[in-house]
Amino acid sequence: MKKIFFFFLVVLLVPTGIIFLLLREKEPKKNGSIIHNGSSIEDKIVRVKRVSKDTIEEVPLEDYVVGVVSGEMPISFSDEALKAQAVCARTYVIRKMDNNKDKEYDVVDTIDNQVYQDLEELKNKWKEKYDENIKKLKKIVKETEREYLTYDGKVIEVFFFSTSNGHTENSEEVFTKALPYLKSVDSSFDEEVSPVFKKEVEMSLSDFYTKLSLPYAKQLEYKVLERTQAGSVKKIRINGEEYKGTEVRKLLGIRSTYFEFIVNGTNVLIKTTGYGHGVGMSQYGALALSNKGYTYDKILKYYYQGVEIQKIS
Repeated sequence: MKKIFFFFLVVLLVPTGIIFLLLREKEPKKNGSIIHNGSSIEDKIVRVKRVSKDTIEEVPLEDYVVGVVSGEMPISFSDEALKAQAVCARTYVIRKMDNNKDKEYDVVDTIDNQVYQDLEELKNKWKEKYDENIKKLKKIVKETEREYLTYDGKVIEVFFFSTSNGHTENSEEVFTKALPYLKSVDSSFDEEVSPVFKKEVEMSLSDFYTKLSLPYAKQLEYKVLERTQAGSVKKIRINGEEYKGTEVRKLLGIRSTYFEFIVNGTNVLIKTTGYGHGVGMSQYGALALSNKGYTYDKILKYYYQGVEIQKIS
């Protein structure tokens, strides 16, 4: 009787076990956090919200990277700098796709995420140079195909900007969150290649005070209370009111938080060094490093410390 019972138990359980194993084999394999709607990013498209059109377009991942590199970095840059930008663009969107898988779209096509341009927009932008430029760009992206950045096995938060003030910034001094791969590094070579390294803007004292929501005063008094490790203004007191350097940059519409004021009669001259928030990869710094012989992987590991370059598998 026991043998008969055991026989029927085996008959019932073995098919169940086989079905369970088959289902397990069909589950998507995780590669870090690179899972989107149940399968690998490689099999998916990027849902891009086109802000000006108020539409959502579905774009293959590698085509999206082509459109972002064209929007975020001049096509005249070196191949190695463009490759570094391609890996950054792919890393950024992979993280967004993973975080936004339950939302209507993954990214917008503006500076709020990454600037994205489709082929029609590039034809209008490049005109007779289109064929030459798109061939170069597609080759660049192909040579970095499926590559992205990780730290400790996880997809990193990618930040990049135009030009440093000579050093990049610690992430926590600009965005409050301390990330081990986003620490200040020397980028003094930006000055060698960037046409926007320094800038002077003059405005009336009246406009200056209005932008900062301060009452008009003939005397402008300011004192830098704290600087970042990179030397930018972290906290400042202007005519008795305290501001973060990032607030002043935004309110005045200036290029960076490395600034100084010089009163000139009823006007104020604002001098800035660098262009952008200063965290992560300096794009002109990437160009300068490539001119010094750095390949794209070395450029990325210079600006994002301790990271690894992996491939979607």
